[in-house]
Amino acid sequence: MDQQKSAPQGASTSPRASQLPIPRWEFIALCAALMALNSLAIDIMLPALQQIGASLGVENENHRQYVVTAYILGFGGGQLFFGPISDRFGRRSPLVAGLIIYVAAAAAAAIAPSFETLLICRAVQGLGAAATRVIAVSIVRDTFDGRRMAEVMSLIFMVFMAIPVVAPGIGQFIMLFATWHWIFVTMAVGAMIVSAWSLLRLPETLHPEYRRPLTVSSILGGFRIVLTNRIALCYAFASTFIFGAMFGFIASAQQIYVGVFDVGEMFPVIFAGVAGVLAFSNYLNSRLVGRVGMRRLSQSALLLFLVISLAWLVVSLETKMPLWLFITFFASAMLPFGCLGANFNALAMEPLGQLAGTASSILGFMQTFLGGILGTLIGQAFNGTVTPLAAGFCSVSVAALLMILFAERGKMFQPQNAPVSGHVTDLH
Repeated sequence: MDQQKSAPQGASTSPRASQLPIPRWEFIALCAALMALNSLAIDIMLPALQQIGASLGVENENHRQYVVTAYILGFGGGQLFFGPISDRFGRRSPLVAGLIIYVAAAAAAAIAPSFETLLICRAVQGLGAAATRVIAVSIVRDTFDGRRMAEVMSLIFMVFMAIPVVAPGIGQFIMLFATWHWIFVTMAVGAMIVSAWSLLRLPETLHPEYRRPLTVSSILGGFRIVLTNRIALCYAFASTFIFGAMFGFIASAQQIYVGVFDVGEMFPVIFAGVAGVLAFSNYLNSRLVGRVGMRRLSQSALLLFLVISLAWLVVSLETKMPLWLFITFFASAMLPFGCLGANFNALAMEPLGQLAGTASSILGFMQTFLGGILGTLIGQAFNGTVTPLAAGFCSVSVAALLMILFAERGKMFQPQNAPVSGHVTDLH
């Protein structure tokens, strides 16, 4: 494989957190802000989907979901490019390029004359946002490993989840005084603020000696390493299935809350409440993962997620579910959900430290592009009830469990401490 000097597999390729030129809290907050741009681009749109459809002549209610889907597909596909690029040129330059694309596409969407043009702008916006996700995860993997990586990712996800708490409310507030076009202006301004912060404060975490050449053989070689690692690939698929459920909910959230339960202007408040549960779950994970271990905690959470989803599906088939019961089931599912994403990501990235950008790009592509397709299927199955969503949650949790059983050769809840490069890396 054509590549420059590389770090041993699983070894860190950058200074430890204690050597970062910015405080740890700011490092976490900046990574969270970069990832939060993606959440902002999706969740702030939800209250405006009906108005966008009416303004641009979209007759089919389910087709309004494409505003979300187009972004997710662009976001997923773009990660395959930004990963190898960031392994060659470092983390900062590709990030700046992605942020410029994000801002330009958001501004163009604000003046889109047709629904088709809007979807193109959204796909391009997602393409630019791909850099933020790939590089945020890469710099965390550059700097942390083992349980510490899972702990930091949980804290990042916790801050990241503050956006779904407030974004729909921001969108609703904008719609009270202006048209949906100003939602895209708000996105562009938010991205410009994060861009300035990144340029001023984000350190370069990839040392020059660990940069990989940007050649076809090097890229394909990196992809081969990732795709032939059983643990990394299976946990990536498990994460993909789980995120597919979340995308399915996001795509159909406005139809469920407003169409099925007729909550009206309370939609942002209810949405924020459930997102708050997910944020708390990520915080809880950050406190527990060091004591319990990534494997034990995430696998237990997945089984609980499956049981709740199955009960939710059975009840939805037997009765017309009232709003309070739907929120109870959904919020209950979000409690274990917060212990899945960060840990599955860390477990997938753990053995791939020497090519964190490429690994992050493949993992991100699977989570968002393939997860987005799964989410679209779940969202498009909406039939005026919550049953398709419950069935989607149940199905993906079963698929994720099968992936983990394959990854662990049928043995769950097993601690694993493997020597890596002359030292022991905690792989719980």
